[in-house]
Amino acid sequence: MKSSQIGRLAEDKAVDLLKKKGYRIVERNFRTKSGEIDIIAQDGNTVVFVEVRFRKNKSFGAPEETVNPRKIKKIVLTANRYISMKNLTGKDIRFDVIAVDTEGIRHIVGAFDLDFI
Repeated sequence: MKSSQIGRLAEDKAVDLLKKKGYRIVERNFRTKSGEIDIIAQDGNTVVFVEVRFRKNKSFGAPEETVNPRKIKKIVLTANRYISMKNLTGKDIRFDVIAVDTEGIRHIVGAFDLDFI
């Protein structure tokens, strides 16, 4: 199976988890020049930008550990573009990470924030 197919399956699992938790999926794979956001969802009044990470095994660390400062900066820049495009300035926003591996799926709520960069 290609890595793009594996990534899509991991994202599908993440979407299912979010829906079970009552989130509304607004958009998937939002892309700009600065990067991509895997899932944009609504949790009550909060706009949630979700990064999905998959690892086949933990020999190089857990999937959530791959969200490094460089990746966070790209996500935040892309989220800022989305906020501007959709006129969401002033809305509550949050950045979550969903990690998928052979042990299951983990949802890290508020994994980082805009103050990171």
